[in-house]
Amino acid sequence: MAAVSLRLGDLVWGKLGRYPPWPGKIVNPPKDLKKPRGKKCFFVKFFGTEDHAWIKVEQLKPYHAHKEEMIKINKGKRFQQAVDAVEEFLRRAKGKDQDLTIPESSTVKGMMAGPMASFKWQPTASEPVKDADPHFHHFLLSQTEKPAVCYQAITKKLKVCEEETGSTSIQAADSTAVNGSVTPTDKKIGFLGLGLMGSGIVSNLLKMGHTVTVWNRTAEKEGARLGRTPAEVVSTCDITFACVSDPKAAKDLVLGPSGVLQGIRPGKCYVDMSTVDADTVTELAQVIVSRGGRFLEAPVSGNQQLSNDGMLVILAAGDRGLYEDCSSCFQAMGKTSFFLGEVGNAAKMMLIVNMVQGSFMATIAEGLTLAQVTGQSQQTLLDILNQGQLASIFLDQKCQNILQGNFKPDFYLKYIQKDLRLAIALGDAVNHPTPMAAAANEVYKRAKALDQSDNDMSAVYRAYIH
Repeated sequence: MAAVSLRLGDLVWGKLGRYPPWPGKIVNPPKDLKKPRGKKCFFVKFFGTEDHAWIKVEQLKPYHAHKEEMIKINKGKRFQQAVDAVEEFLRRAKGKDQDLTIPESSTVKGMMAGPMASFKWQPTASEPVKDADPHFHHFLLSQTEKPAVCYQAITKKLKVCEEETGSTSIQAADSTAVNGSVTPTDKKIGFLGLGLMGSGIVSNLLKMGHTVTVWNRTAEKEGARLGRTPAEVVSTCDITFACVSDPKAAKDLVLGPSGVLQGIRPGKCYVDMSTVDADTVTELAQVIVSRGGRFLEAPVSGNQQLSNDGMLVILAAGDRGLYEDCSSCFQAMGKTSFFLGEVGNAAKMMLIVNMVQGSFMATIAEGLTLAQVTGQSQQTLLDILNQGQLASIFLDQKCQNILQGNFKPDFYLKYIQKDLRLAIALGDAVNHPTPMAAAANEVYKRAKALDQSDNDMSAVYRAYIH
């Protein structure tokens, strides 16, 4: 689009990520908030929210010139409330240029001063414009605090250095810069496993200036330069993280041929971020420590989008000193972390969290199908839920997946079923009933039988309609 002259005080439409264009005003940023380097951008205060972000100039359009266009493509209630707020502002201003006040907050002060990811302006047929999330501010601030890059583009955006060992050490091209308040550790970082979660985690480690050596067990992984073996990565790095799919994969990675254990020697550190059962993680901890290594379990709560945004929740247990050594890495990949004590505690907590999430997803699918068969509007049901106590990013995103028939995986259905199975086993081990999880597990098993394993967990909906 042609360049548009914008200035302080202008009303604009700002486009950020997968969310629809949103009305805002160009304002002065807080004094302690640095302007991102690179392309020209403006600090925008959004109407109808308490949100604010640096937006690239090419992602901005004048409010008045494009008002009719934007209203046509977005009919959401929250969007309309934001437009009403603009109109109220204009009525009160009576043609005078009045500034919006920007509230000082610890969130604003902690914003990243790095470049924003590039975004497409026009929605496509496969990505229809949708109403903003009830927690739209969470997404806005996650983009400014933790800018992420698509891992498939890493080889284009980052400098790749071949080590003498043959493993691939990837370093951010601008690694001399310290991003925000995160000072990258001087320890050499390894990462094993570049699936939905691992790719986003590695991208954010790189973005924050860490040097990372990577290996992936699937040779066909697009966009990744691979090390030769897990043992090689561990032997050349100080701290090696791993994130794989299930207990078997976690054990094979450590105990298999050219596995992690072969690279462990005194002082080497291994952090397993996989979601597995407590028995598995305890076994892995024992063999690592028996070789003089240090061990930490650190499964993560989140999905692919949160991984890409660097907004995961990290649950850690094991070596407390290693947990502290991982501080800059955890800050790069997550919004918060919890240390839960001895090995096994994080695995148990993670399974409980995912048990609740998986059961909730099955209940959402059950409610939407019941609405359909009783002649009720599924969209209206979502609107009602979004105005009540259950309103959440998770609820809105998963319902939108179902309503749009888009089950592109953000969290694989087969993995949430695996976590439900492990959570039920955890309950059995202590003679604690888990009837709700058991019922949900049966629905996911039916969905798997319908070939939904590699779709998003929201595809459990299809178990109810077939």
